[in-house]
Parts: sequence; structure tokens; C-alpha cells
Amino acid sequence: MQKGTISVQTENIFPIIKKFLYSDHEIFLRELVSNAVDACQKVKTLSSLGEVSPVDGKLQVKISINKEAKTLTISDNGIGMTAEEIDRYINQIAFSGAEEFVNKYKDAQIIGHFGLGFYSAFMVASKVEIQTLSRKPASEPVQWECDGSPQFVLGKGNRTIPGTDIILHIAADSEEFLEESRIEGILNKYCKFMPVDIVFGTTTRYEEAEAEGDEKKESVAIEEDQIINNTSPAWTKKPVDLQDQDYMDFYRELYPMTFEDPLFHIHINVDYPFNLTGILYFPKLKNQFEAQKNKVQLYSNQVFITDEVKNILPEFLTMLHGVVDSPDIPLNVSRSYLQEDANVKKISSHITKKVADKLQSMFNNDRPDFEKKWDDIGIFIQYGFLTDDKFSEKAANFILYKDSDNAYHNLDELQKNLELLQKDKDGNTVVLYAQNFEEQHSAIESAKERGYKVVLLDSPLTAPFLSKIEEKNPKLRFKRVDADVLEKLIPKDDLLPSSLSEEDIKTIKPIIESTIDQKKFRLEFESLSPTDAPFTITQNEFMRRMKEQSALGGGGFYGTLPDSYSLVANSNHSLMQTLLKDGESGQSKLKQALDLALLSKGLLKGSDLTEFIKRNFDELN
Repeated sequence: MQKGTISVQTENIFPIIKKFLYSDHEIFLRELVSNAVDACQKVKTLSSLGEVSPVDGKLQVKISINKEAKTLTISDNGIGMTAEEIDRYINQIAFSGAEEFVNKYKDAQIIGHFGLGFYSAFMVASKVEIQTLSRKPASEPVQWECDGSPQFVLGKGNRTIPGTDIILHIAADSEEFLEESRIEGILNKYCKFMPVDIVFGTTTRYEEAEAEGDEKKESVAIEEDQIINNTSPAWTKKPVDLQDQDYMDFYRELYPMTFEDPLFHIHINVDYPFNLTGILYFPKLKNQFEAQKNKVQLYSNQVFITDEVKNILPEFLTMLHGVVDSPDIPLNVSRSYLQEDANVKKISSHITKKVADKLQSMFNNDRPDFEKKWDDIGIFIQYGFLTDDKFSEKAANFILYKDSDNAYHNLDELQKNLELLQKDKDGNTVVLYAQNFEEQHSAIESAKERGYKVVLLDSPLTAPFLSKIEEKNPKLRFKRVDADVLEKLIPKDDLLPSSLSEEDIKTIKPIIESTIDQKKFRLEFESLSPTDAPFTITQNEFMRRMKEQSALGGGGFYGTLPDSYSLVANSNHSLMQTLLKDGESGQSKLKQALDLALLSKGLLKGSDLTEFIKRNFDELN
């Protein structure tokens, strides 16, 4: 029997581990199961080299609970440890056995890189016991015990089969980890794709027993170990070995409570200059810009690390679903947070390129199918265009614009279609757009009567997206179709003469202003077609965009400003002549025309709307 003191740099590291090393105490199980999986993986490597004998049967990790003894045990039939290895890997906290093994056997798939993982057990255990037997020739079983102080006991163990038992004597404040449902939940969260079978509990299957003659066959219950993980998830396989249904089945495995199918996927498989595998799925986003419930999951050698991947994926890619797995992503000692590293930037750039290439390929090779998917992925592509310069360069070619005839165009196609009719007097191509085809129907129809095209841009990102498009294309202007009268949206050299003189306008102006809220509406006279409406309400494109961007960003100066509009009076409409002739006595017609203009913009509300409806019903009597 040997007694000693664990080699640490401080008098007692265990309170530090318990309070600060891991933000979530349940992580201990991931760490211990990962270590057990490593022990099994080492057997595969060393037996293939002839350094140890092959395992009889299957390599596996088993988790068991003893509620009476208040213990939780993690057992494996892996490589085991000698007394010397326990002293080296367990008693010297700063040393990592996994790290040394990887350095010696470069191609081995080993999970752990940190010597502190084992000591996470003391977050939930008052005492930890190791029973182990190494597979090395002439090894003897070893027992190690520690009660959470720097003191340990090392002696002869009782294990007869090679492998290791880690026995946790669960502390009084952590007895939740003696509940089967709690342990199963943790295993499903962190370990469901680990590369070695993980056994927890049992499951029952039924087989029909043999019967003689005409006797009815009876079902026999057979109890067997419950394996909680899939050791060969889809992302670890080659794309050539998978069918579309395999990808769909894996999506269901990742997100069992999601019932809508993804649109398509990207399989990532890189082994140089870094190791990176994964599958990213494109969900049907529509115009949903809020946080996704199904997040991209980060794994390291098939061990779940986190689903907070903003430091690995560019922010716009976090709208996707799926898995990214890389042993080359640098994690801190608790594997909970990413460390700053050049590899992270390279991996991020590679994933961005893969996504952009996939979208470009779909656009080039099956344009009709890409157009069908556009309404579901448009906001994702716009977000990437806004937030990632490298993606932006490629995306400019496959961003689509749907017009009011349901035809789709990329920007080059759109500009060619518009350059004849929708060029203003300064040589700018003006793209008229709507954010809602129904609400802006009247303005759209007026534009179409002039032969103009109107495109739909209805995502929450429209305002900043258009600003960036215009920044990249100085001779391009986007204007909402109801932001002004058409004559000012696409100004030409040939202007209609006005039937009102300046004196006439001075006479009519106070009559109109007396009936409107002058804080909200600014009256303007424009020389329009006599067949156009007598009044049009418009909202300045710049101010509206700034308010939309402020709302998207959670406030700002423009967000605090009240809504303001222009009331455009058509100086060539016959109502102006009526007002000029009848003066104040023409108020009823004026009121009706103004209310109709307000109604067309959804601005006639409350008592004004009630009075308008009553007035018009009375006209029917």
C-alpha cells in the first residue's frame, strides 16, 4: 500500500475545480466517458501494432448506478493502467495521458487533450476510486483512492479483466446524479455519437418462441444491454457512401422534435491543412430572423462540446442546422470555451467557402429548383451578404429578386431589364420595390401601367441590405414604389405642365392644410397626370430606411423620431379646380379625397375611420 500527495501547483486544487473549472457540473460525465472511450481506442491502435492482444468481444463503456451504495461507476474494457501510469497520469494533474499518446501514435483518434478532465469527478463526488488492470504483459490490478484532498492511496486492486472502473461516491449535494433519467439525459446530450458502444441500463425486445404442431407461438421477452449511442454517425462517413435518405435520417436523429424537412445539405470532409468533418442543413427559414431552436452542434472526435458556435462559424451560418466536428479546434482546459487561434479562422473561412460554392452550384446547375427555394433561404443569404465580406463577393451573383409577375432575376439580369425604361435623367437605374405586394398594391399597379417593373423585398434585413447593394453599385438606386410619386421616383427631363399658377397654389394651400395634421404631413404640389389620384401620401425613402435599420438594431437616433409623411397634391386633378372655385364650400369633397388617401396607406384609424365609414354608408341612403 502506497500513500502520497497529488502533484499540484496549489495546496488544494479541488475546490478550484469544483467552483471554477466547469460552468456546468454535469460535464463530469462527458469527461469520464471520454476518457473511457480513449482507453478503448488505444486498444485498437496498440493491438493493430501488435503491442497488446486483441480484445475478446466488443470494446465498450458501461455506466451503472448503485443507489444503495450511492455510487456511479464508469467501466471500460480498454487499455487499463499500471501503478506507474496512475502515478504519471492521475497523481500529476498537469500531465495529460491522451496528449502523450497522440504525440507517440500520430494517427490515433483520441478525444482527451487535458489532464484535468478526470478531476471533474470531484465536482460531484466525495470520494473517487479507480480499479484498473493494464493489458500490458505481466500487469497486476491496481486500486487508487482519493477523498478530494491532495492525499491519495495507491494499492493492489481487485479487477480481473483488463480495463478500468472509475467509481464515484456521490456527494450529498449531488445526488441528482444517482437518478437514471438524469444520467441518461446527460449521455444523450454529450455522448450519443461517441465512437465506442456506451451501455446504460437494459432494454427489452421480444422474440417468438418455437412451438410444436398447431400450438400458438408465444413472445419471449429478452433483456439486453441498452446502447445509447450511434458509433458511426453520418458525418463520419464518406459522402459517396450515403444516400439522400441517410442524410434525412441523420437530421431526424439530431433533431427528433423537428417535423419539417430541411431544404438541402452540405457534407464537409477535410483532412488538410486541418481536420474538419460535418454536415450542415439548410432549414426553411422564410423570413424568420430570430434565434434558431435547432443549433449547429460542435463536436471534437464525436464528443459533443457545445451548440454555441459563434466563434467557429460566421454569425450568418449559425442560422443553419447540423454538426461540425474537428479535433483541431482549440478548446480551453475545460473544453467549454474556444481559445483564440489561427485554425479557427481557417476553419471558419473554409466552411463559408463550402456554403457559397454549394449555393453557386445550385444556382448554376438547377436554376428552377434554386428559385423554388429562394423564399426559404433568401434571408440567410442576405444576412451573409451583410456580415461576411468573402461570402458577399460570391453571393452577389446568386441573390435573387422576385418581381410582381413572379419572375426571378439576379442583379445583372435585373439591371439589363430595367436600363431602358427605369433610368432617371442622371443615368441611374432605379429599382422600384415593394415590401408587401398586398399593402402596396395600388402603387404597384400605377407603376405597372407605366411599364415599370416592381420587385418584392420583404425580409427584415431589406433596409441594410439595399444600402450595401447601392454602396457596391453607385449607379443603382432602390426606391420603394410608394416612397414618392412616380415622376419623382424616376425623374425624367420631360415634366408635365401644371394647370395651377403659383397664385392658385397660394389660394388652395391653406384650405388643404386646415384639414391635415401639419406635424405629421408636409403638403407638396406636383404636376401629375389628370387621371392620377388627387392626393398621394408618401414617406421619404431615406428616413424610412433609417427607422427600419434603427428598429433592427434595437434603437438609435432615427428610431426615436416620429413617423412623418408627405401629402402630394396633384395640381392637374379636377379637384384642385373645384377647390379654387368653391373655396371653403368644397370641404366635403376635400375631406373625402384626403380620407381615401389615408385609407390607401393604412393611416385612417380610430374615430376618423369610424366617421368615414358612417359618412359613406349614409351616402347610400
